[in-house]
Amino acid sequence: MAAQRSIVICGGAFAGLALALALRQGLGAEIPVVVADPALGVRPSRDPRATAIVAACRRLFETLGVWKQVSDSQAILDMVVTDSRLDDATRPVFLTFAGDVEPGEPFAHMVENRRLIDALVERAEADGIDLRATAVSTYDSRSDGVTVTLADGAVIEASLLVAADGARSRLRERAGIATHGWDYDQSGIVVTVGHERDHHGRAEEHFLPAGPFAILPLTGKRSSLVWTESRTEAVRITALSEAEFHDELEKRFGLHLGEIKALDKPRAFPLGYFVARSFIAERLALVGDAAHVIHPIAGQGLNMGLKDVAALAEVVVDAARLGIDPGQADVLDRYQRWRRFDTMAMGVATNSLNFLFSNESTLLRTVRDIGLGLVDRAPPLKNFFIRQAAGLSGEVPRLLKGEAL
Repeated sequence: MAAQRSIVICGGAFAGLALALALRQGLGAEIPVVVADPALGVRPSRDPRATAIVAACRRLFETLGVWKQVSDSQAILDMVVTDSRLDDATRPVFLTFAGDVEPGEPFAHMVENRRLIDALVERAEADGIDLRATAVSTYDSRSDGVTVTLADGAVIEASLLVAADGARSRLRERAGIATHGWDYDQSGIVVTVGHERDHHGRAEEHFLPAGPFAILPLTGKRSSLVWTESRTEAVRITALSEAEFHDELEKRFGLHLGEIKALDKPRAFPLGYFVARSFIAERLALVGDAAHVIHPIAGQGLNMGLKDVAALAEVVVDAARLGIDPGQADVLDRYQRWRRFDTMAMGVATNSLNFLFSNESTLLRTVRDIGLGLVDRAPPLKNFFIRQAAGLSGEVPRLLKGEAL
């Protein structure tokens, strides 16, 4: 029967592994779940980056039994927002956020990517999920199923294939799904910084003319930086000597946390925006970066992908429990309707924020500073934005509420 066929997930990063765990939790072992990604052969993970996990997505990881295995997570206890030019003597604070969405529940945690990936793999292995350190080579979808061929020659008969294979998704391309969007001509410089004083769980977002400069707290006296510059300037900065880079860093970071030092080599990632014209095709669903990429100005990229995971898992599990083939068109259409509007809305919001804050216009600076000040003096509006940022507004999938499927 088609309903007993496997579900194959192409991509073994956050979205792919979280989806596999969610499906195993909701479906049990009756429907095999296969995750295929060559990166699964590289353990432990070597990803040096860190990510903000919002409250709703932390609830998802807790419900999947992963969060307690994640070491070194740092709660974001509060946040300040400033707006200034690079050479301004002071950076006045226009907006502050307390860190709780519920009493004792921070709106986000910073997690080192390698810790979370390793915890997801460990849990997937314990739950009996079939992890394959190989790629999906090709697939052939039909009305009654999809035949998936892996690069090692294995062939899997599946009811559903999920593309969680990133922004340059080969499966999305193979399905002929176009994307629309644009390049920002900006890059995000990522680096971990050690500092003399404790950050006390405070995150900082400094809006500078080139773009946002975010200081995000990690465990110990360390912070993760996401630093936006024009593409050419980012190339220049990342090519500097250690001493020259320190000077550029200190100009933006300041000395409020004492002496600072880059703890790893800065890397620059091109920034852009795109959304797939469809999140689904015959027997295929896109999740995470395969479906959408947004500007990091709001720190929502990975969290948007985890919302995809929660929604897709819920519609698949609901269908399977009713005896419906989880890969059929109406099931996948429900997933697309659920996620596409929210994705488009977040894309519009991040584009608008990037335009509003990544420029040197005196008029726009005045407008945005007035707006930030008004929000800061309106607690109900501030609470609304906190819940929005935490992923707890709108039609929230059960996993993001902390409810098991």
